[in-house]
Amino acid sequence: MKWNKFTLKTLTSAEDIVISTLAEAGVEGVEIEDKVPLTESEKKQMFVDILPDGPEDDGIAYLSFYLEEDADKEAVLARVKEELDDLRMFLDIGECTITESQTEDKDWINNWKQYFHQFYVDDILIIPSWEEVKEEDQDKMIIHIDPGTAFGTGMHETTQLCMRQLKKYVNSETELLDVGTGSGILSIAALKLGAKHAVGTDLDPCAVSAVKENLEANDIPESSMEMLLGNIIDDKSVQDAVGYEKYDIVAANILAEVLVPLTPVIVNQLKHGGIYITSGIIDDKEETVVQAVKDAGLEVLEVTHQNDWVSVTARKN
Repeated sequence: MKWNKFTLKTLTSAEDIVISTLAEAGVEGVEIEDKVPLTESEKKQMFVDILPDGPEDDGIAYLSFYLEEDADKEAVLARVKEELDDLRMFLDIGECTITESQTEDKDWINNWKQYFHQFYVDDILIIPSWEEVKEEDQDKMIIHIDPGTAFGTGMHETTQLCMRQLKKYVNSETELLDVGTGSGILSIAALKLGAKHAVGTDLDPCAVSAVKENLEANDIPESSMEMLLGNIIDDKSVQDAVGYEKYDIVAANILAEVLVPLTPVIVNQLKHGGIYITSGIIDDKEETVVQAVKDAGLEVLEVTHQNDWVSVTARKN
């Protein structure tokens, strides 16, 4: 399907109110292009730790919206321009010129799959759900994974660092807590390695469906893992639901900025003698996380590296 794309030029300072005005004119869904740097909160939500230097904010924003080819675009544009003219009387919204172009409908969620192919993490084969296992790999430990819109294919160094540590510490009695579960790849790896049970927490509702589908793809009973939505750092109800001093291993592949406040909380979920495996740490944040782990009363057992990324493993004595 072809879509008519309309791009409106405005000011970054007026973005929010112009978007609200577009909604009042009947426009649903707006794509924003500007040079405003991400806030720390936005970086955490997007699992971004560092960003390359970009151009300075020039105060200009481009807001794009789409109408189906057979939509009455003249009527929609007339309403938009009328609403913008009214708004202009009270606020500087810049040019607010609108340019039109056409774009093809694309399967944005699935297009990335062309870049995700099977690979090994040491002797574990990670394979996307849309690829076949080769005959020579049938006897390997295999993890079928389809992250969907959740985070975690296993390709990133941080996930691989965690998986290697799980191989060292998981046994048949392991109760695992996976903080920031995403696709569930770490929990599935642990269960494949023989763990008894896993509990996952995540902020993203997409993680719930992704975990369910990936458990099924790996022939793991749904009862082997429980998923909870919410922020375990500051939500007492999530902490209570997860439980206290009941986990042999807590894995947290997040960001250093999240690990620092998480660590003194998660100590309460670990059993005495339990193992805390962290990753998602860019190398220049290593000492920050190591210090947070020590400050929480944990014993640092090992710090491992892969390229620019770091994993810190500790124990609750």
